Amino acid sequence: MPDYEPVIGIDLGTSYSCVAIMEEGQPVVIPNEWGERTQASVVSFLEDGRIQVGNDAKRRLLTHPTQTIYSAKRLIGRFIFSPEVKKAQAICPYKILEGPNHGLRVEVMGEELSLPQISALVLKEMKEIAEAHLGVTVNKAVITVPAYFNDNQRQATADAGRIANLEVLRIINEPTAAALAYGFGKSLNERVAVYDLGGGTFDISVMEIGEDTFEVLATAGDTYLGGDDIDMRLMDYFADLFMRDTNVNLRTDVLALQRLREVAEETKKAFSEKKQVQVNVPEIYVDEKGNAYDLTTMIDEKTFIQINMDLIQRSFKVCDEAFQSAGLNSSDIDGVILVGGPTRLPLVRDNVEHYFGKIPLAGIDPDEVVAVGAAIQANALIDVNAQAFLLDVTPLSLRLATVGGYADQIIARNTPVPIDRTRTFTTSRDNQERVKIRIFQGESNRQDENASLGEFEFTGFRVAGRGEVKIEVTFEIDANGIVQVSARDPETGQSASTTVSLSSGLSEEEIVKTQENVGATEIIDGGDGEIEAVEE
Repeated sequence: MPDYEPVIGIDLGTSYSCVAIMEEGQPVVIPNEWGERTQASVVSFLEDGRIQVGNDAKRRLLTHPTQTIYSAKRLIGRFIFSPEVKKAQAICPYKILEGPNHGLRVEVMGEELSLPQISALVLKEMKEIAEAHLGVTVNKAVITVPAYFNDNQRQATADAGRIANLEVLRIINEPTAAALAYGFGKSLNERVAVYDLGGGTFDISVMEIGEDTFEVLATAGDTYLGGDDIDMRLMDYFADLFMRDTNVNLRTDVLALQRLREVAEETKKAFSEKKQVQVNVPEIYVDEKGNAYDLTTMIDEKTFIQINMDLIQRSFKVCDEAFQSAGLNSSDIDGVILVGGPTRLPLVRDNVEHYFGKIPLAGIDPDEVVAVGAAIQANALIDVNAQAFLLDVTPLSLRLATVGGYADQIIARNTPVPIDRTRTFTTSRDNQERVKIRIFQGESNRQDENASLGEFEFTGFRVAGRGEVKIEVTFEIDANGIVQVSARDPETGQSASTTVSLSSGLSEEEIVKTQENVGATEIIDGGDGEIEAVEE
């Protein structure tokens, strides 16, 4: 072991998570005690108070669906009123409730838990797998997130790390981590696209690799597009087929729905190698009279492609956005790196090859490459001799609310980070004593079409007529993509600042309290006014 404290790299995935570390100058994926190199991002709560995390927890989805939380990453850092949450509430067997600040909570056996708390249990399992392998305590980590995660989602992920008793040295984007793993030690000079289709999210990043420098030129994404959606399409296909043959709606039976979900995932994975798949689920439904019904069908590749093709086409619209932002075409790319389990599907690979006009790069494990890149970055942060220099971008424009429901752009999407930028505004009312600074992320000039990140009040400036008082507002985005905003009256020197409040609704006190709970958990296995833009 090196003489410095080990830092692990964690790919916290929607469906599966993976942990890696640098050993003797090479990244190594750490398996659990059964030799499994990826662990299901699933948490199941037992009646005796113990908690199962990982692949064993996933097996309880069938027997204890309301006590088993999966796909938490699709919900973390979101508001209760978001369309993605409405979708999840319609299909998830566990209860999704409103928490403080319009955030989310999940209810398990009468207890309400935050999404960072659920993710923290997965991170704690990754931490313990690493500790068992290394024989020492691990306190520091680099954690990856989808490139298109907004500030709320990044903050909530960082909170999850803290709750798991990990000092999160850096939050890095998954496609960037994948490119790090691909280019490590090769002294490349290439322009690559990282096509990252995970369980719940899709990202595309266009990157320039020059020697040991990895520069993101542009990124785009969809935080609600992934392998889970393919599973959902198959579930609907099987449920409709069953309804047609038996007049029984499996969607109304929680246990049947979970069995359907499991067979849908198995069917999806089978299409990585097969042209047709035989599906047989005995006694998927038993009626009130005790009559048992089986689900038996054959699904061919043509049908599989038909029911999922529009999802893959959605990903290419996102790719178009990234290339347009970078001022490039797909033909300008030297190579395509595939990331995420669903990219094993010929449906995905063939269409990626057609879109980019080149065969995706081989020899890269799409399930492990992100954790490997995280470990490389973790090592670069603690080892002065390590050579891996990242130049990343902010995926979404940062905006400030102004009068009339508008949101003024301060920092454009795909601007390199870290960055700070200051703009001058004026008061919008006579004798205004305070202003409410409201921050948004998104690409619309209308407030209601962007994601709200939070707000704070600024007081103590000179009281005067409308437009007579100037207020400087500074936005800072750090290397983790996390936003800090400050306001200052240049005339009086009065200032105020905030790290933007979280939609997860966790206060510092709640984080510390939850940290203690997770640490002790046994895991088996004058009137308000707005501000007005002023031309400088």
